[in-house]
Amino acid sequence: MLKTPASPKAPMANTKDYSASHHGFTITDPYFWLKDRGYPEVKDEEILGYLTEENSYFKAVMKPQEKLLDAVFEEIKGRQKEDDESVPWKNGAFEYRWAFAKGAEYRTWYRRPVGADDWDVLLDEVTEAEGAEFYRLGGLSVSPCGRYLAYSADKNGSERFTLQVRELDSGKLLKDEITETSGEIIWAADSSGFFYVEVSKEWRPYKVWFHTLGQAEDRVVFEEKDSSFFVHISRTSDRQYLTIRSADHVTAENHILKLNTPEGTPAVVVPRRAGHDYTVEHGNEGFYFRSNRAHKNFCVYRADDGDMQEDKWQLVLAGDDRHYLTGMQAFQGLLAIEERKDGLDQIRLLTADGGDSYIEFPEPVYEVGLGTNAEYVPDHIRLGYSSLVTPPTVFDYDLATCELIRRKEQEIPSGYDRTAYASERLMVAARDGVMVPVSIVYRKDWKKGTGAPLHLYGYGAYGLGMSPSFSAARLSLLDRGFAYAIAHIRGGDELGYGWYEDGKLEKRTNTFNDFVDVARFLTDDGYAAKGGISISGGSAGGELMGAVVNQAPELFTAAVLHVPFVDVLNTMLDADLPLTPIEWPEWGNPLEDKAAYETIAAYCPYSNIEAKDYPPMLVTGGLNDPRVTYWEPAKWTAKLRATKTDDNLLLMKINMGAGHGGKSGRFERFHEVAEEYVFILMAFGLA
Repeated sequence: MLKTPASPKAPMANTKDYSASHHGFTITDPYFWLKDRGYPEVKDEEILGYLTEENSYFKAVMKPQEKLLDAVFEEIKGRQKEDDESVPWKNGAFEYRWAFAKGAEYRTWYRRPVGADDWDVLLDEVTEAEGAEFYRLGGLSVSPCGRYLAYSADKNGSERFTLQVRELDSGKLLKDEITETSGEIIWAADSSGFFYVEVSKEWRPYKVWFHTLGQAEDRVVFEEKDSSFFVHISRTSDRQYLTIRSADHVTAENHILKLNTPEGTPAVVVPRRAGHDYTVEHGNEGFYFRSNRAHKNFCVYRADDGDMQEDKWQLVLAGDDRHYLTGMQAFQGLLAIEERKDGLDQIRLLTADGGDSYIEFPEPVYEVGLGTNAEYVPDHIRLGYSSLVTPPTVFDYDLATCELIRRKEQEIPSGYDRTAYASERLMVAARDGVMVPVSIVYRKDWKKGTGAPLHLYGYGAYGLGMSPSFSAARLSLLDRGFAYAIAHIRGGDELGYGWYEDGKLEKRTNTFNDFVDVARFLTDDGYAAKGGISISGGSAGGELMGAVVNQAPELFTAAVLHVPFVDVLNTMLDADLPLTPIEWPEWGNPLEDKAAYETIAAYCPYSNIEAKDYPPMLVTGGLNDPRVTYWEPAKWTAKLRATKTDDNLLLMKINMGAGHGGKSGRFERFHEVAEEYVFILMAFGLA
């Protein structure tokens, strides 16, 4: 095991008395003080001092590994094409593309008239990001008239985007600057202005506004009063309607407004009712609705314009236990469906004349989804594709010839031979008999039963399935003799919506048990030596990591917890946090429900830290993270260091200028990947 060095000395956080009572139970939390009372501003000097100490400790412990860190970083960077660019796409009278200049951390966006040779710069993110420690582009939208560009950016990782407007011919920035938005932008049909979403002080997207260019006063279009619902806006594919979606994790309500009448009042499609989730599309054939009203795996319905009441919906495509309908996009005379059939991604095409077909792909196991399809009347459908051994690939499916055309495959400049790698799909029996899928990839010279290291990744929440996709960075582990496995545990939606339901609320422990049972199988079946598995997960996947090291620490050589949601009980008891009310359908409401309190308290990673041995651990967080607040990884680290009985290494790194996703630059973020990989190598004695 990777031991704590004698020097430098690890920080020890102060303890302060705190207790709270709910349903007759009392919580004592000596590290509750690490939550700054002024959040989202963090100014408490004692808190900042502790975080700085932990960061200094991290740097000092990792300093002897500088050469290896640099080597791994250069390996990963060397697999990225420095002057990379996208496949161009058509949108109306223009073509668009993005490109990275050699060595650039951020993209430059271009456009040109269809048929022209030269590209004009639309937006240079490199220039926009100058002087900012963090930069993330949100929305990027050209007005229908082609004259204006509206775009949004976050410069500190807080996911509060500032909107700006540029006149493209002159390059002049207009005075139309709007702060505290979600970043989404939808133009009115006449280019007179655009819709955007305001975020509250607590970071809840809740209010839709219309901004008229050149005017100081904006108009409220829609406001969501329920603090458990978040608001997002989009546009139907035929560009006729604005859609306003207000939803929590299980219930949705949509409003629509014609984009040629931005002064109008949005009309509700189907009023919200608990458990009904639906989305709206529109095309020549009328409205389309993807709804779970008849089956948890969703069905697709159609209704005529002006007659979209729910009782007038006509069934287009039924979901069932094998067919999970995950998305859709309307084109003229065609509806493209994103689907999982027996857990495998599919693209299904339904034509207005009754045609029904699937697009065939070159590998038996892969991930695929609809790509950038801006044209309502296309001659092809663009797709994004990859597998565990195939780098991200752009395909165009020719609608006339039914041919799949490879437009681009991610280039690996330092070299990559896919024939040197192999992948498997395993089915592992969990303790309750349910079969859990596992994807695994390794070099072909890797052998079972040799005690080679294995890394196991998992997430398992919110119905967000983990696809068997490619990672260029992962090659740095595979080429050092690792196998890499993904556990498709309950809580995701890999096997349908029911797979998600079986890992939430009172069934949440299925997720943790699945992961532990997969790890035990991989050990018992020779994929890993006893105790020879490193693990990682982020956000809710970080919660997973905390739960499994509490349950079965002996299985793991090392654990990496990225922005981990480990303080579940305290967070779900804090209704003032922006994500808490919307999260209650996922985890339960322990404020009002004693049974939910007891369930969460029984598995909450932070609450269940014990005086026992734990594997070496690396924990990360972001000071500006609005999703998993910085104090969750900080409290976990402080309590674990004071409680555990081993002398295994425990490190924490808090990004003081970033949020949930860590650093933002294209190459800069690879430093953090290199740190994770080197920590894992250290744990296996390979550093």
